[in-house]
Amino acid sequence: MSFTDAELDYLRSQPLARLATRAADGQPDVVPVAYEFDGTYFWVGGAASFPRTRKARNVAAGNVEVALVIDDLVSLDPFIARGVRVYGHAEPPVERTGIVGPGYYLRITPTQSWSWNLAGEPAGDQWYDTRHARH
Repeated sequence: MSFTDAELDYLRSQPLARLATRAADGQPDVVPVAYEFDGTYFWVGGAASFPRTRKARNVAAGNVEVALVIDDLVSLDPFIARGVRVYGHAEPPVERTGIVGPGYYLRITPTQSWSWNLAGEPAGDQWYDTRHARH
């Protein structure tokens, strides 16, 4: 199963995500990152120094299960949040030119995803179903 058109439109509209990795001692690490989605893979990284970051070191050490959350807040009154959460497998950084220029990037293969409130802008008590997909 792949991403829906609404999910793809949303992913293309958001430049920022949060990436969660796990250190060797089990400690989770969550950081904001620029990302891109090429239709198959998510790419996170950018600088020449990226392989020295904690997130890249966590993946290079074999902790390849990651989570990526892309979300935004449409309104506070009424409260309307929307987004996409992705579970996937990351590969150690590779050199490429990506969203923030040339450098090193993690390639993340999505395995599962959840999305919420992407079918429009709900108001009040109206909420849209969460969609779960296996990729």
